[in-house]
Amino acid sequence: MPYKALILEKEGSIAIITLNRPEVGNSFNLTLFQEIDHVFNNIATDSDIRAVIVTGAGEHFCTGVDLNMFVGSISQDEEQADSNETAPAQDDQTYGKGTNIGATIRMRDMNKPVIAAVNGLAMGAGFALALSCDIRIASDKARFSTAFVKRGLAPDGGGSFTLPRIIGFPRACELFLTGRTVDSLEADRIGLVNSVVPHEDLMKTAVDLASSIAKHPPLAVGITKETLYKAMMTTDIVEHMKYEVEKQDICMNTEDFLEAATAVIEKRDAVFKGR
Repeated sequence: MPYKALILEKEGSIAIITLNRPEVGNSFNLTLFQEIDHVFNNIATDSDIRAVIVTGAGEHFCTGVDLNMFVGSISQDEEQADSNETAPAQDDQTYGKGTNIGATIRMRDMNKPVIAAVNGLAMGAGFALALSCDIRIASDKARFSTAFVKRGLAPDGGGSFTLPRIIGFPRACELFLTGRTVDSLEADRIGLVNSVVPHEDLMKTAVDLASSIAKHPPLAVGITKETLYKAMMTTDIVEHMKYEVEKQDICMNTEDFLEAATAVIEKRDAVFKGR
């Protein structure tokens, strides 16, 4: 379906989502809130898609929430956003559905890896969106800022949950309490991003990474993602290893596992079908 505030492209088994409000730094308005949730809801059930990239149009990744929603005029399109075709289904019980919060939950729950290709400023809710992705690749022009405290707000969008787990509690405290901006070099140094690349190489790097993941069996990729996140939530290694055994048993009973083993023996490339 056509979107108003984002662009969805598919390159083989990779979906590329581009936030498309460059004139306002790709900030969230009511339409983008609904569309980001809608697009992730659809991608989650699209068996042809095996990896996802999120980026921004123009100079920025996402500069947070459009403050015109609170202190300026709201366009007719925005006022009617909750009645357009991207509105959540009535039977959808996802917390925060129809917003970036719902999108964050869908990103975490889906069995497909999500890569943020951060091309410029990621601030506030935009920073939280990048943190919700499984992997972050930054352009050398990328910058990151929590910004919430500077606006008289507290963190949301899952940022206070994800940031301490990514860079550690003391650094997360500093960034949230100062609201200061981190450039790409510091982001790389503190482990906020996986890598920093020249701006002109950003999308190629992200697509290459997504392609390298998408060639693997989708069930194994999804279970790996699920297992890693579950491990972050437990302190009991014995219970977690029991969980690993359960999931490994699922993997070993798939056609893709048999194909992988056969391909090794026959010294050829495996062809995975997601079964």
